[in-house]
Amino acid sequence: MKKIILSLVVSLGVTGIAFAKGDAAAGKAKSVTCSACHGAAGVSPAPNWPNLAGQGERYLVKQITEIKEGDRSVPEMVPFVGGLTEQDIEDLAAFYASQPAPKGVSDPKYTSLGEALYRGGDAKKGIPACSACHSPTGQGNYLAGYPMLAGQKPDYTAKQLRDLREGDRTNDGETKIMRTIAEKMSNKEIEAVSNYISGLR
Repeated sequence: MKKIILSLVVSLGVTGIAFAKGDAAAGKAKSVTCSACHGAAGVSPAPNWPNLAGQGERYLVKQITEIKEGDRSVPEMVPFVGGLTEQDIEDLAAFYASQPAPKGVSDPKYTSLGEALYRGGDAKKGIPACSACHSPTGQGNYLAGYPMLAGQKPDYTAKQLRDLREGDRTNDGETKIMRTIAEKMSNKEIEAVSNYISGLR
């Protein structure tokens, strides 16, 4: 059993190392058109657009590629991603991943419910703890391609959860992990956890 686990860890580690093909310096030059919505260093000036700074490369490459290919519907992004090559996408991901992640602030009124859901889930409703995949500090899981949530805009996170719940976003894989979870969450729970995770450190 130990050999199997070690083999899995080594193979995941190699995959993670081999995946990093982007050039952050080249990505910075290519990010000029992205800066109006996502900020010069990947910190968005608007509540409804995501922060990209500090996000994992693997996750960013997947999302940009899927938006380009139509597997994730983000109409406002289509004019910007249509002409990107695979190398462009990897360079942009490397640039944003290299930037310092922003620090958000949680509204205290959401702390109780938000923290309970994030750290412990809700067994009665079949909602697992968010921290199991996204880490106790909200840093995500680079090797698995799970996104960093800490510091993200609450409005953006809440919209993604609602879109997953309603089936408007379906690029969470064949296992439908996030859709299955979001379908069990109320608007109040989505609002609470989205605000709580923004202030995670």
